[in-house]
Amino acid sequence: MLYAGGLTRATYYMSNSPDNFDWDKFETQGFGGGYSKDEKAEMEKMYDDTLTTVQEQEVVSGTVVGITDRDVILNIGFKSDGLVPVSEFRDLPDLKVGDEVEVFIEDQEDPNGQLILSRKKAKIVSAWAKIYDALENDKVLEGVVKRRTKGGLITDIHGVEAFLPGSQIDVKPIRDFDVFVGKKMEVKVVKINAAFDNVVVSHKVLIEKDLEQQRAAILNNLEKGQVLEGVIKNMTNFGVFIDLGGVDGLLHITDISWGRINHPEEVLNLDQKVNVVVLDFDDDKKRISLGMKQLTPHPWDALPAEVEVGSRVKGKIVNVADYGAFLELMPGVEGLIHVSEMSWSQHLRNPQDFIKQGDEVEAVVLTLDRQERKMSLGIKQLTEDPWTKQDVLTKYGVGTKHTGVVRNLTNFGLFLELEEGVDGLVHVSDLSWTKKIKHPSEFVKVGENLDVVVLELDVPNRRLALGHKQLEENPWDTFESVFSIGSTHKASVLEKSDRGAVLELPYGIEGFAFPKGIQKEDGSTVEAGESLDFKVVEFSKEDRKIILSHAATYGEEANRMAKATKKVQPAAGAEKAPKAPKVQKEAENKSTLGDLDALSALKEQMMENEKEAGVKKLEAAAAKKSKDTPGDEAAGEDAAADESSEEESKA
Repeated sequence: MLYAGGLTRATYYMSNSPDNFDWDKFETQGFGGGYSKDEKAEMEKMYDDTLTTVQEQEVVSGTVVGITDRDVILNIGFKSDGLVPVSEFRDLPDLKVGDEVEVFIEDQEDPNGQLILSRKKAKIVSAWAKIYDALENDKVLEGVVKRRTKGGLITDIHGVEAFLPGSQIDVKPIRDFDVFVGKKMEVKVVKINAAFDNVVVSHKVLIEKDLEQQRAAILNNLEKGQVLEGVIKNMTNFGVFIDLGGVDGLLHITDISWGRINHPEEVLNLDQKVNVVVLDFDDDKKRISLGMKQLTPHPWDALPAEVEVGSRVKGKIVNVADYGAFLELMPGVEGLIHVSEMSWSQHLRNPQDFIKQGDEVEAVVLTLDRQERKMSLGIKQLTEDPWTKQDVLTKYGVGTKHTGVVRNLTNFGLFLELEEGVDGLVHVSDLSWTKKIKHPSEFVKVGENLDVVVLELDVPNRRLALGHKQLEENPWDTFESVFSIGSTHKASVLEKSDRGAVLELPYGIEGFAFPKGIQKEDGSTVEAGESLDFKVVEFSKEDRKIILSHAATYGEEANRMAKATKKVQPAAGAEKAPKAPKVQKEAENKSTLGDLDALSALKEQMMENEKEAGVKKLEAAAAKKSKDTPGDEAAGEDAAADESSEEESKA
């Protein structure tokens, strides 16, 4: 092949290097010869018009010009064709040459000079454009529910996954999300988070639009007393919400049935169709109160005429409160059994102690008001009042002995239940002869049994005065001779305070010593728990009081005590009264030391005799009252006590 000037290809390229090649001369002499500059410019323009100018990262339309096993060849009007993997056309199984599809330009030319296209990215970009357009222009999009997720559904909208919350699926609560998986659903875009490529859609807004006209028609025609049909859409412990066709109303639990129910699910079910009556609605007609029991007659209207005051009725306990229990005679008809009408006992207790919810109970009608639909009932009236029994005067006569249960403790005494409905009071002073009890809890506990004797009986006022210490003889009659003034006894200190000390004497009796009386001979004071000799300085049978002194057992206090004893000795006993003045007179006339010693010995002998006589009396009384002591032994002890008394008289 010859080039311009008759040069061969080799000679031409050797003589014209790329740096000094004259293209104008080449075109004039050979290729492109015959075209002027204007003509060449026009030709170049025409060629450029046949090519499409493309930019990367944009979506364009291309024509399928070939299909292979791996790729689809597309012509987008660029200087070269592009390739797209066949896998991106799975949704188009009928794709053929000549079809037009949208593709995304990833790269105009890769290292191999190939145009890189993507249909998958084109779909995503196009889908996002449609989503933004739908949000701005309030358009409806169609998607396919791919799967359920926590709180809602995932919907595929042109290749973009959007979240459909459970609350936005329908106007009524959805309990099973799985039924929507795989189904097509129209939605509206409600929110886009561009930073995280999140889209939130709603199907509920489309339903609400359809219901607006129906809701407006219902609200405009809403009237009290109107009967409507609805569907139960939600249940709570206080009632149910009913869909009336776009408008929700509340059916309170108290308006479901005339009878008492604990939860609506006992009589109703979700999605159940029910007839309800409009009870009330506010001015804006946004809150509607519904009723169901009002569609049936009130059960009180069907209450038999045989039910009247004094008649016996049977029913079921439907509720137990602190103040009583409610007995249901028939659904919607209840009567109150107050706790005070459950037992003749005067001590009110918990109603749960008598009856439980669900019990079948018989009761007596106490009051009945059919107009107000109220009824009071009683259980204790099924049994006779124990205070009206004929034998109450003999059964609980003064002096009779009983055993009861401690029901209540107070500061002044305790209440003892002898039988159901018969209570008595045991005063704190009637619990013990010897111990000074400040509170009954020191002596007995609630629920324990206690033996008592009847002191007073007042049937009209339903009162019993009881005593426990009266079951035994008054030991203070004997204590008067045992703990005579001037006598010395071993005592233990129970308590010590600024006022003095409480002492424990023989036979369980307590005494008291003032601060001066608890001083020892060495100047110290006695302490709690010590056992020392104490001398009786004061005795009161009426007040059951004994005053003692340890200081009176030694020193000047002892001499003073001895003189005081001589002065009060005549009052110690009638039989010894004549001797005391004589001895005292003889002691005054004689001043020798031997005479004084003799007088002191005589006095001590007399006190010792009195003390021994008193002890024997106590022992004889205790033996006489013991039930386990045989008759012969008791008789022997009584004889011994009599002999002791005779010896005392002789002494």
